[in-house]
Amino acid sequence: MKVKICGILDAETALYAIEQGADALGFVFAQSKRRICPDTAKNIIELLPKHIQKVGVFVNEPKKNIEKIAHYSGLTHLQLHGDETPVFCRSFSYPVIKAFNIGSDEDLLKIKDYECESYLLDSPRTKSRGGTGMTFDWTILSSGKIESGKIILAGGLDSENVGMAINLVNPYMVDVSSGVETDGIKDHDKIRKFIQIAKQSGGSKYANI
Repeated sequence: MKVKICGILDAETALYAIEQGADALGFVFAQSKRRICPDTAKNIIELLPKHIQKVGVFVNEPKKNIEKIAHYSGLTHLQLHGDETPVFCRSFSYPVIKAFNIGSDEDLLKIKDYECESYLLDSPRTKSRGGTGMTFDWTILSSGKIESGKIILAGGLDSENVGMAINLVNPYMVDVSSGVETDGIKDHDKIRKFIQIAKQSGGSKYANI
């Protein structure tokens, strides 16, 4: 099972997460308490192994700005977490992860219009686009409307529920941010425990994708 730790703000946490087995790290360039500037992201990314996915998170950002930040910072993937259209998502040379807020079975229907490398499925939208610490009804995904091998499961995951979520959804990757934080700060012990449990919890079908 692949694991993405999102909301990285410092090199120490980034390197620790990789040491524990993280496959991808997320850098938030949208308005958020976890927002990072391109200079800091660049300095961190320069220290990371090439095989690690460096994912930039953007919300309704102009294409020109996204490409500028991606190139400068050294991103490998783009995660678009706003109201981006299918045409907009297809316009990038970078692999695109399109995020969707899932509250009902109907929310899955819009995904079929997008041709992206993968789809990040998050909890229903509130004032925040993500990182709310809230889960959603994972049984919605049992309909088979989305290929499991393209699902990145997010939304309220932590070490207590990630095993159950993986066994139920069998996603390509799990994504966590607030679930490995204490008082809004990334907690190394929680990162270690989350990755350990996720890696032990099935999902081997897509391990080499």
